[in-house]
Order: sequence, then structure tokens, then C-alpha cells
Amino acid sequence: MPETSPPLAARRVPELLRDRTFGPFFIGQIVANMGVWIHNVAAAIVVWELTRSTTLVAAITIGQFAPQILLTPWSGARADRADRRRQLVVGTVITATGTGLLALWSAGPGLVGTSGAYAVVLGATVVGIGFAIGGPASQALLPSLVRRTELPTAITLSSVPMTVARALGPAVGALLVTTAGPTVTFTITTVLQATYGLMMFRRTATASHVARRDTRILAAVAYLGRDRPVGFLLVGVTVVGLGVDPVITLAPAFADGLGGGGDLVGLITSAFGVGAILGFIVQPRMRRRLGIERSGTIGLIVLAAGLGPLVLATTATFAALTMIVAGAGMTLSLTAFTTAIQQRVPDALRGRVMALWSIAFLGSRPVAAALSGLLSDTFSEDVALLTATAIILLGAVVSRPTLTREVSRPG
Repeated sequence: MPETSPPLAARRVPELLRDRTFGPFFIGQIVANMGVWIHNVAAAIVVWELTRSTTLVAAITIGQFAPQILLTPWSGARADRADRRRQLVVGTVITATGTGLLALWSAGPGLVGTSGAYAVVLGATVVGIGFAIGGPASQALLPSLVRRTELPTAITLSSVPMTVARALGPAVGALLVTTAGPTVTFTITTVLQATYGLMMFRRTATASHVARRDTRILAAVAYLGRDRPVGFLLVGVTVVGLGVDPVITLAPAFADGLGGGGDLVGLITSAFGVGAILGFIVQPRMRRRLGIERSGTIGLIVLAAGLGPLVLATTATFAALTMIVAGAGMTLSLTAFTTAIQQRVPDALRGRVMALWSIAFLGSRPVAAALSGLLSDTFSEDVALLTATAIILLGAVVSRPTLTREVSRPG
């Protein structure tokens, strides 16, 4: 709703989920995120089995998330001057095209050797282009679907599709790719993305009302100079993005070291999703007691406390337990930082600021993946994981006093 609307009483969660505007968006996000995580894990398993190269597994992440750096400034600006829902649909169609082309390649020439790995990376790049176009529109669309008093609840609920998909998607992806094969797996992900696009296409238009204003990305950058807390919050989001990448990039190598295959990759990544759900359960109480900024910092510490001990894992059970802890930390930190950003940013700048959010969280993934792949192939996966853990702890230590001082101050 526009920020000038008079405040209305906040509805409870069941009422929000039954709402004809927010409900379909919520369900569609579950469908889309399931497709994303099935694709991510299946692609990682396929490339690992074809090449045994962590660097090429990392190349999937680089291809998928590099477009966030290149395209989201433009797509964020467009989300502030055009129909956000239509832009979301276009991005979803492109994402479905990337997985669909990969399914066709698998059914035709087949995914064989290094050339097959390159095909998977190419498909991931097309998927990433779709994310870059649709992501800022989706983030900017959310506040318009609920009342202002409901925004914290809606943002927390919006993390549910991602956490549920993190818990179920990797296991489903690993099961599908190891039993039904890549063609069936990538076809299913295509159908899921297309379904989401169709659900959003049938909704009403949501054009922004700022067409005559300055919609350049530089205006959002200038805004960060005026509202420093948002900039610091984006730094926290960047640290989370750097920290969660090893869960995908290094999972095949750790599973191989434990004597497992694709099924163990699915277990490790799904355990991270289970932890993310647990984080969602405890997050509201922590936010009420400690505040948003402290919840974010504590989340980073919990994320590091889960990732680091994975190097000590000698059994699948212990590896899964560490990932549960890490997943909880991811939800605590990312939800806290994102909620604080959405509450502070004016609607006229929301698309561009959330484009910067995408660059911070998703655009940092190629850097993290490249670093993890290089360190793993040069030294070991343990060195790569401990490096990521150190980066997260450094981010928590450096950001803590700044976030506590700045974010608590009225924006």
C-alpha cells in the first residue's frame, strides 16, 4: 500500500495467507524456490560427476549470480518506474528458458564430459539473467501487497518459501538426478518456474507511481550516503551471501570425502534448509528481545559456528547437524537485515535499493564461489570452508558496533 495511506490494524498470519493478493504471491514463491533449489543441487551433482572439479562446480554459481552485478542496477531502476509484476513474469520466463534449454540439451546431445559441464554452466547463466531481471521487482513488490503495519510479518513470511525450498529442494533434486536423470530433473524445474510465471501473469498490474521522478540507480546510491544505516545493513547482507555459498559449492567435495554421492549432497544441503526453518521459528522472539540489528549480528555468529565444524565431520550425521546450525544462522541474519532495510526505504527507491540488495546477497556469490573453488582445488575443501568462516566472523565483529549505533537511530 502507498506509504501515505492511514495505518490499519495488522492481520494475523492465517488472514495474510488467505488474502487474495498476498496468498498467491506466497504460494508462487514456494513453487519458484523449489525449482531453484532442485536445479542448483542437480546441476552441482551433474558437474561434479562429470569432472570431479570444484572449480567447475563453482562456475555454476558464477554463471548464475554474475548477472546480478551486471543487470540488477538496470532492472531495479525499471522496477521503480514500470509494472513490477510484469517485470517479475518476464524474469521468470527467462529463468524457465534456461532450465528448459538444459533439459533439451540433456535429452539431445547429452551431458558428457567437460562439454556437458559447460552446458550446465551456460544454462545456469541464463537462469541467472532471469533472476537479475525478476528479483528486484519481486522484492519491491512485496510491501505493496500488505498494510504497512504488516510489513515485518510479511517479510518474515516471505523467507518461508526460501527456507522450505532449502530444506526440501536439495533432497528432491539429488533424488531426481540420481534416479530419473538430468533430463527429467531439469524438465521438472522448468515446469515449476513456468507455473510461477503463469500465477503472477494472472494477477493485476502493479505499476510504480514514480515515473516522473529520478529513477537512476545513482539516486539510490546517493540515498545510501544520506541514510548510512541502510548501507551498513547491505554490508551485513553481503557477508551472509559470502557465507552461504560453500553449502552448495563445497558440498560435493565434502560428500565425496565422507564416502557418499549425490544422496549425501542432498542431505547436507537439505539439513541447511531444515536449520533455516528452525531459524524462522525462533527469529520473531529474538527480534523482540534483542532488536533487529543484534539479531543480524548474532545470526552471523551462528552461521559461522555451523560452517566451521564441518571440517571435523567424519559421519554424515555430524555433517548434517553442523548444517542445521548454519542454516539457522542464515535465516536469523538475512531476515533481520532485510526487514530493517524494507522498513527504512521509501517506496520510490525500493526497486533500486532492493537491486543493491540483490547485488549484495546474490552478486557476492560468484566471488565466494570462485574463492571456494580456487582454495579447494589448490589446497583443500577444509581450507576453503575455514576461509569462509573467518570472513563471516570478521563481518560480525566489524559490523556489530556500527549497526547497533546507526540502525537503532531513527532513519
